[in-house]
Amino acid sequence: MDRSVDFSLYLITDRRQVPSGDLVGAVRQALEGGVRAVQLREKDLCAAELFPLALELRDLTRRYGAQLLLNDRIDVALAVAADGVHLGGHSLPIVEARRLLGPGKLIGVSTHAPAEISDARRSGADFVTFGPVYPTPSKTPFGAPLGLDSLREACRSAPLPLFALGGVTPERLSELRSAGCNRVACIGAVLRAADPGATARAFTQGLSPATSRTGEQEAPA
Repeated sequence: MDRSVDFSLYLITDRRQVPSGDLVGAVRQALEGGVRAVQLREKDLCAAELFPLALELRDLTRRYGAQLLLNDRIDVALAVAADGVHLGGHSLPIVEARRLLGPGKLIGVSTHAPAEISDARRSGADFVTFGPVYPTPSKTPFGAPLGLDSLREACRSAPLPLFALGGVTPERLSELRSAGCNRVACIGAVLRAADPGATARAFTQGLSPATSRTGEQEAPA
């Protein structure tokens, strides 16, 4: 069993944010730029629409040695032999997702407070996203951003790998690392970019290596 979280940049998809409309092309460029984990998150697509896209991304991520996770859709994840799933507040409980997926698949979980991170770990999650850290249009309906102080507190006590999410850009990596976070998740910063590959490279160059395969955060530089 190998559920190593051995990536530091986690790309989350949203085809509506790709200026050209070519999501697969944008993901390919991001993979060329160093992305090694992709979450397929197209919530408005039904299983019949999501399945062929997931198959295409499964083939693409394999070619680049990257991991593919499906947002919420355990059925589609199993059908395309994805590497795991990402769960949110309205998903199946983590323990049920683990039962369905088996021991070898990754489970990521969206969190917004340190207590949720601890709960995710106890329930069997492998990593979490934490945010939104900064203001971002996609999270405006959910209230104010959590900010760097909350991120610092979460990183200090996180018992598993934590990815900062929400308004994350290459220009903000220095202050994120100063808060103790060496892993980030992003959507628009890469997908809206004129050159997703160059933006992905800027992220990977600005992040320290993704630490241990045990999942501990590195100390801030």
